[in-house]
Amino acid sequence: MKFALVTGGSRGIGRAAGIKLADMGYHVLVNYRSNVAEAEKTLTLIEEKGGTGTLLKFDVGDNGQVQEVLGAWIDANKESFIEVLVNNAGIKEDVLLMWMKVEQWDAVLNASLNGFFYVTRLVLQNMLIQKYGRIINIVSLSGLKGMPGQTNYSAAKGGVIAATKSLAQEVGRRNITVNAIAPGFIKTDMTEGIDEKQFRSLIPVSRFGEPEEVAHAVGFFASPLSGYITGEVLNINGGMYS
Repeated sequence: MKFALVTGGSRGIGRAAGIKLADMGYHVLVNYRSNVAEAEKTLTLIEEKGGTGTLLKFDVGDNGQVQEVLGAWIDANKESFIEVLVNNAGIKEDVLLMWMKVEQWDAVLNASLNGFFYVTRLVLQNMLIQKYGRIINIVSLSGLKGMPGQTNYSAAKGGVIAATKSLAQEVGRRNITVNAIAPGFIKTDMTEGIDEKQFRSLIPVSRFGEPEEVAHAVGFFASPLSGYITGEVLNINGGMYS
């Protein structure tokens, strides 16, 4: 059985990515932080399509929880190799920098940037031993061009983009690829408060994207046939920015 781990897999892009990977034959480890009901819904959707999965509850931004839960799962499943990792977990705390609290800065960087480090470092060990792996980091348009009110989010996602490029150079010889996907406006919980009609004029395709369109790219990067692509950032934003 092939295994894939999707962080922040209970909703939105993470849920769509988990379903896509299950369709590709992976047993999907669905990570979530707190919303049990939504995580269980993701698992149900995977199983309804004939796939299999396991729920793993931990906060990616807390290294102690990552070691305690994910580390314990890895130790207890020595024969189960996680060959695809999708670092999707992240939160937003939007506010102008002049009014931003230290807690808002720390929370956003912990979830995206520190979470990338804690989880990837742990999963990477077996990838190096097996000489195979696919690491896919979900970043953001904000990490490429910056967005007002998102200094913390832009810094976190921009940091993951830079880390993607560096790690790709470190592990390429072990047949491990590291790529990033930068969505623009996608119909998820994070864009619920945004008026799509107001932004259509800024987007060449004149609509918000669907989580499944991002998941399609996850499947592409997860494929063995994508082994000659690494250190790349794929924009999925309807032509808004590239």
